[in-house]
Formats: sequence, structure tokens, C-alpha cells
Amino acid sequence: MRIALTHNLRLSDSEEEAEFDTQETVNALAAAIERLGHRLERFEVSGPASRTVARLEAYSPDLIFNTAEGRRGRFREAFYPALFDELGFPYTGSDAYALALTLDKQLTKLVLTKQGIRTPGWQYVEKLSELTAENLRFPVIVKPNFEGSSKGITQDSIAETLDEVRIKVAAALEKYPAGVLVEEYITGRDLTVPFLAAVDNDYDGVLTPVEYVVDPAVTAGRKYAIYDYELKTKKENAVSVRAPAQIPTRTAEDVRKMAQKIFQALDTRDLGRIDFRLSDAGVPYFLEINALPSLEPGAGIYSSAELDGLHFDGVINSIIQSAAKRHKIKDGKRQGKPARKTGPLRVGFTYNVKRVKPMATSESVEDSEAEYDSPNTLQAIREAIASWGHEVIDLEATAELPTVLSSTPLDVVFNIAEGFKGRNRESQVPALLELLDIPYTGSDPATLSIALDKALAKKIVRQAGILTPNFQLMATGKERLNKEFTSFPLIVKPVAEGSSKGVVTKSVCYSEAELREVVREIASKYQQPALIEEYIGGREFTVGLLGERRPRVLPPMEIVFLDKEEKNPVYSFQHKLDWTDRIRYDAPAKIEPALLEKLRTAARSSFMALGCRDVARIDFRMDDKGRIYFIECNPLPGLTPGWSDLVLIAQGAGMDYRGLIGEIMAPAIRRYKEREARRAATETPSVLRKGPPLDEQGAPAAASSSSSGSSTGGSGGGGEPPTRMEAKA
Repeated sequence: MRIALTHNLRLSDSEEEAEFDTQETVNALAAAIERLGHRLERFEVSGPASRTVARLEAYSPDLIFNTAEGRRGRFREAFYPALFDELGFPYTGSDAYALALTLDKQLTKLVLTKQGIRTPGWQYVEKLSELTAENLRFPVIVKPNFEGSSKGITQDSIAETLDEVRIKVAAALEKYPAGVLVEEYITGRDLTVPFLAAVDNDYDGVLTPVEYVVDPAVTAGRKYAIYDYELKTKKENAVSVRAPAQIPTRTAEDVRKMAQKIFQALDTRDLGRIDFRLSDAGVPYFLEINALPSLEPGAGIYSSAELDGLHFDGVINSIIQSAAKRHKIKDGKRQGKPARKTGPLRVGFTYNVKRVKPMATSESVEDSEAEYDSPNTLQAIREAIASWGHEVIDLEATAELPTVLSSTPLDVVFNIAEGFKGRNRESQVPALLELLDIPYTGSDPATLSIALDKALAKKIVRQAGILTPNFQLMATGKERLNKEFTSFPLIVKPVAEGSSKGVVTKSVCYSEAELREVVREIASKYQQPALIEEYIGGREFTVGLLGERRPRVLPPMEIVFLDKEEKNPVYSFQHKLDWTDRIRYDAPAKIEPALLEKLRTAARSSFMALGCRDVARIDFRMDDKGRIYFIECNPLPGLTPGWSDLVLIAQGAGMDYRGLIGEIMAPAIRRYKEREARRAATETPSVLRKGPPLDEQGAPAAASSSSSGSSTGGSGGGGEPPTRMEAKA
């Protein structure tokens, strides 16, 4: 089957991401699914739903293996299953209703008490004024009503008097305003009971109870024996799973029967986990259910499944088989449902190839083709596109491109062409594609033209309320300097160049005479005005974005300047030629949450103000007062593997190179499908050639030769790594 692994990737140790999957967990799940013989693609779903929809529609999986938790709100776990239902994609695990119900601890308890299930007494509190002494049996534990992974549960969560409860509830509501649960604290032991629907046993898939054992050295000094947030996240190595739990056989049977009744009452599907508290008297109490349990290696579900003869891959296979049975998927195909349109596309690849090696000396700079791409980079992109099952057609952006485009049948175009001259050069190829009604990746001609003109881009983002340095244009160096420039240093750069062309050490000027000399040099060399800006002497960040109207903002990368001799450093052309001992890339940046949110907001607002689409990289500087300044936007960023800024940013976000190319391509494929739907609706015959035949799995029967060989050369394996400018940063 073609399986999509949907997940949220944990990138930090923050509580906000405590329920997300680590890279190790995602790798383990992906490896198991592939060992089971399935074709797998990973889908990190953080960010706008439109991005996830576009990627899923492009991939068109037979089944979604879902571990996505969602990011916010009381129905976050239910969001993606609801989305999958709307799109018509089969998926593993419970549906949106069951996930919304089980995330709400209060509502779950209300449902189960009517089924005769024993639970500790509780009060649900949304406002402190609602708290009463009625039905409270001390001690009690205060915990968030809509959180998992022991979030919000510490040794301080337990109260022994009404006054303590009021204090703890007030603090909890401050942090978790959706509501908290005040629950009777049962002294005893924690048990967990996993569930795998595909396991054939006397309890309808309910597995043997297991228990968590904590290193006594860690629990020394702890007053309450609870599996709190600290044990779950910071001291997880001190916790092991004992399987089976050391409890009487009769108690184990009672707990399994109770779990069986709960899973059925809550309509839990494929997998799940229930947490019980076994009192000192041996009486089991239901605490909570997790219908989207952790599948990290070492989780209790695996230890329990081993008692039934299932290893790690067996657990994953049982989840897949249970979902396949429910959705009537047989031999990788869903019975009774029309087949989704899948298969390879003919993808044109437009580019400019770099033939002049960039270099810089103390006397001169050679940067005429700095924005173009090396044969190695082109081959990497070509191979990444082909790896998604598409046929790649090389289209070098030469003067003959209009004729070639009009005579070549294409479905979509992956565009990285920079154009030849003028401030509209990056828009030349997209404009041709729009004329011919061929969907393509990246921003449209208007955005590409505006973004390349740094002064025009700054005017637009300023109107959107984003700070930019004060600036002006000079065409000759003789113009009057604006009064708003009250002090030096100032920085001078070409107004319509990328890849740091024209940005060198002497671009930072300390006097008006220096400035006018640099302006004259730029105007002469680049045949365009020079942009003069206030120099913002703080930290430098660059932010990658992926998507369309509401893009996903990737974690920022910081460019850290290492040369302490540089008084006012800039991310210069020289840095990109030889950067190893002069700068460091922190991806993701090591910044506090408040600054992270500032950068995200500024990046998203800039992206939308400029009308960017699919992909962009935006540069910022932060001054000594913590203010974020927009420097420039690159909607056509470099894509050299392991080298270009955007690629490093993606790697820091847990995204491999192939996945990055797939993310950029997915919205264009969605637009292609929309175009085809419009044509079909108007009964306009398609002139586009269909792709090669598919095998039984829906994959291309044979790889296209055009995806691996071209006039631009091979992969260039071995040898010294390219400089950043050779690779195109």
C-alpha cells in the first residue's frame, strides 16, 4: 500500500510539544512500515491545513498512518481525522468523535459512570468560583482537563485542604484556561492497559496490563507516587515498563474486562491505552483513556504486545491491518470506492545553469552567475522530483525556452530559473508559463518582480506594519543623502540582486565619502541604483516558509558571526564563498519563545504582504532593543543539498531534502488538478500527454530516463564540496 505517516515532529523540550513525536520515533515507525512492504511518505503536519491537504492530494495514499496530535484547542486530536474523512482518505485510529470525547476527561468520566465504570470522584472547574467543597475527598489532584502526556501534573498538583485546592486551581486555570479537573487522589499504583483491535483474544484486543516502575533513587523525597510530567519527559530513563504488571490474576482479568467495556463504549478503533489506578486495597479505578497513544519505542503497548508474541513490527502491522479491514482495503485497494487519480506527472524543470565560477579577491569580485545553479544542484533537484514518481523534462531557460515550452506537453513545471537581466528577470519564466496555462511552483510574476526590487518590497511590508531599516535609492552617488540618516554606519547594496551579490565588507560605510564611492561602484558594475540602508547591528535570522495563503513557518535559522574582529558584520558575498571559520548556522536558532513568535509573525506577515506562494526565505535583523527588522525576501531561494540556507532550515525542522522538494511541488500539483477539473467541467479536451503506466501499487512501472540524464551533467559525486556561491545559497 501507499501509506502516509502523518505526525507532529517534536523540535524542542517545551511543554507545548510534549505530545509530539521525536525524530527517533518517526524514524522507527517509518522503518517498520517500509519493512512490512509498504511504500511510505512522511507528512509533518504542523502548519496550515491547506499545506497538508495539498501534499496528501498530490501523494494520494491508500491509507494514512496517523499519529498527529494537533497543536491547540480542545478538539486538536480530532482535527486531522476529521480532515481525512472530508478528503475521503482511510486512516488508522479512532475517528474525530472518539478523539474529541476522550481528550475531554470530564466528558469521558460522565459517559463511563453511566456504564458502571468506577472512577475517582471529581469536579470540573472552568472558573474558580465554580469550585465547591461538595463531594471533595482529600487529598485531591488538580490537572488540566484537555491535556495528555502528564502535562500540568507535578508533585505540587496534589492538595490536602480546600485552601490549597483554591490556590492550585487558580494557578492551573491561569495556564490551562479551557478547564481543570479536581479529582480524588487514590493512593496506590499506576497500571496501563493497551489495546490492539487486530489481536484475537478473549478480550477483543485488550492486552495484558503493564505497570511503570520508577527507579527508587529518583522517587526518594517524593511524597506522592504519581507518574508526573517530570518523570515522563525529563527523567524518562528512570522509568521502565514491567510486563505483566505484578498484580493478582483475578485483578488482571477484572481490569481487562473493565478496559474491554470502556474501549467498546467509547468506540475506540485500532489502538488505544487506558490508565488505571490500583488502590492499596486492590480496587481498580479508571483514570483516563488515550485513543491516540504514544508509539515511541519502549512504550507500554510494545511490552504488553510481546506477551502475545508481537514484536515492534507486529504491533505496527496489527494497526495497519485493523484499519485496512475497517476501510475494506484489500490488496492495497479500497473496495466499493472509486479509485483516486494517482500516478506520475510530466514535470518540466526550468533553471539557469552556472558556468562561471564565482570568486572574490581583495581587488575584484566575479559574481555574474552567482544566482544560477551548479550541475550538482540541478541533478539533486532532478532526482528528488523523480523520486516522487514523476517524469522530469529539462528546460534550460535560454532564449529558445518559449518555443520549447509551447511544443512540449507538460503537466506542471518546477521552476528555479533566475532569468537574464532587469529587475523583472525572475518573473520571465513564470510569465511564459502563465501565458501557456501551465501550473508551476513558486510565486507569480508580480511577487517575483516586487521581491527582487528591495526598495519596493520594503515599501510594501512597511504598509503591512513590519519594521524595515530607513532607506533610499541613489542612481549616481551625487544625490542628496536623506535627513533621516542621522548617523553612520550605513550599508549600501544593489537594489535588485540576490545571493548577496554586491554585498561585501566595504558595503558597510562609515562616512558619506565612502558611501558615495560604493554607490558609484555598484551603479557602474550592476547597471542599477544602489540601496542605502540604516545598518542594524544585531543578530541576523533567516526564516523559511512553505505553503500558499497561510504558509507553514519553519523554525528560524540564525547566522552567527564568529570573527570578533568584524565590528559591524554582514552576511556578505565573501562569507558565502568561504564561510567555515567566519560564520556558524544555528538551525533551528537558539532563541526564547517570545522572540520565536516575533519572527514567525513578521515572516508570515511579510510572506502574505508580498503575495508569496509555495516557498520563500525571509531575512531579518534584530536591534539591541529586540526589534525585528525586515531586510529582504527571496521567493526563489537556493536549493543546494546540505548547503543553501533554506535546505539547512528544513533540516533543522526535521525535513529531508526529498521532502522539501515534495513540499514545494505539492501546491503546484494541486493547482494542476484544479485546472484539469475546470477543463473537464467545460469539456475542454486535454492536450497533455498522460504519464507512464502504473504498477499494482500505483507507482510508475519504470523510471524515466530523462530524470537521471541530461545535458547539464550527472550528480558529480565525490571531490571537494562547492563553495556556497558555487552551490547557490
